[in-house]
Amino acid sequence: MGRGSVAAGLAAQPSDAEVPFAGFPSSGLATAVPNLFFSRVLPSIETPAELVVTLYLFFLHRQKRGWPRLFTRRQLLADAALMRSLANLAGLPAEEALGAGLAAALSRRTLISVPIEEGGDRVEAYLLNTPANLRAALALGPAGVALEEPLPPASLEAEPNIFRLYEENVGGITPLIADQLKDAEERYPPRWIQEAFREAVSLNKRSWRYIEAILRRYEAEGPDYETAGRDPETEWLERRYAKGKRGPGLRPRTP
Repeated sequence: MGRGSVAAGLAAQPSDAEVPFAGFPSSGLATAVPNLFFSRVLPSIETPAELVVTLYLFFLHRQKRGWPRLFTRRQLLADAALMRSLANLAGLPAEEALGAGLAAALSRRTLISVPIEEGGDRVEAYLLNTPANLRAALALGPAGVALEEPLPPASLEAEPNIFRLYEENVGGITPLIADQLKDAEERYPPRWIQEAFREAVSLNKRSWRYIEAILRRYEAEGPDYETAGRDPETEWLERRYAKGKRGPGLRPRTP
């Protein structure tokens, strides 16, 4: 396969509906669900709406940054993945299923709610019923809190993470590589990671060492996605050697 066809294949990722699911990667980000959910809560759930809402709130809780980790009905309605799941499984219109699932989870006390101010309106926000979230709800009190950071809705076609990119374009993930990928995922923006894989694949340089060199170049100089046809690892190593005597590491390029 030529460079052009490889790059085109990487750029045009098929949707989930077009290809069968290939299986979970051996390493990657995961959502923790307490064992108590499966032993105590799951056997009591009677509707698909409650099941979908409860499980999806575990996922959102994992994704959320900052404090408190709460979500409004408007934000949940804007989440394409959640609404699609409810429409497929609940046997109700998605918006109605969301309301039914939230109500059931609140009644079961797997979720709790607090009043907040959102866009000047007084609304309810939902949290998983955990000790930390209970303390947060008590701390907020009846006055609630103004929500400053809206939840970004999930995409129907999630962008590939670094583990999937590695497995699809380089090979199997060893424990050592998994640790390096985790570090890179925390250090670099997702767009940088995708572009670094794309550049390496287009040059048929399928190694993590090469991809990491591209990421380091982005970090030192800023990304230059429009530049093609050069050897980023060689140039980065040459610049590092030339500038290494000035001090540790490289400094970002100034305009």
